[in-house]
Amino acid sequence: MGMIKLLAAPMRSIVRFPLFQLAVVVAVIMLLQAADDKSAFGQIFNGLDKLVDSTVRLFSAVFNVKSFTKSWLTSGFMIAYVYLACLLILSLVRVTIRAVVDFVGWSNAFGLRNAIARERGIAAYHAWVPFERIRPANIPQEKWEEAFAWPANNKPPYPPLAQRMLRRVTSYAAVVLVAAVLLQVFTPFSVLTWLGKLTKMLVG
Repeated sequence: MGMIKLLAAPMRSIVRFPLFQLAVVVAVIMLLQAADDKSAFGQIFNGLDKLVDSTVRLFSAVFNVKSFTKSWLTSGFMIAYVYLACLLILSLVRVTIRAVVDFVGWSNAFGLRNAIARERGIAAYHAWVPFERIRPANIPQEKWEEAFAWPANNKPPYPPLAQRMLRRVTSYAAVVLVAAVLLQVFTPFSVLTWLGKLTKMLVG
């Protein structure tokens, strides 16, 4: 397992590079565009093209969109939609691989339970060492872990997924709103007016 991670480290660093991700997304778009309209890839591109066109028309109803801006919006939204789709696919692949590794470790298939447990134990120890460094000497290790790391009721010491997602969406919305206010006040762009029109169109 360690050798596999060592060999995959350079590849992972390349895949995480933003320019490489942009090149992959553009290559996917070109591949979809070059496909026959009757094929699966061609139908996917037609659906993507309609989605991008409807998004651009939605923005053109909010503010004035000319040819230069329209071309940039079309390219930007197409890249953004494909990028989000690739992120979703990679997330599903990551979850699937993690579930397969968990099953292999649980069932000891191919005799890999000890190797998987050793790698995860090392990762858990690396995460535990900084937590243990700040433990006061008068607090036993068991009480310290029960209070902050592994509660007695076996529930995770962090809020549920829905609550964490709500907090993240709220924080992102607050950042976007503050940025819109600053752009509205200090620049000639009427961002708040555009957002108001866009909200009315979506709600209406």
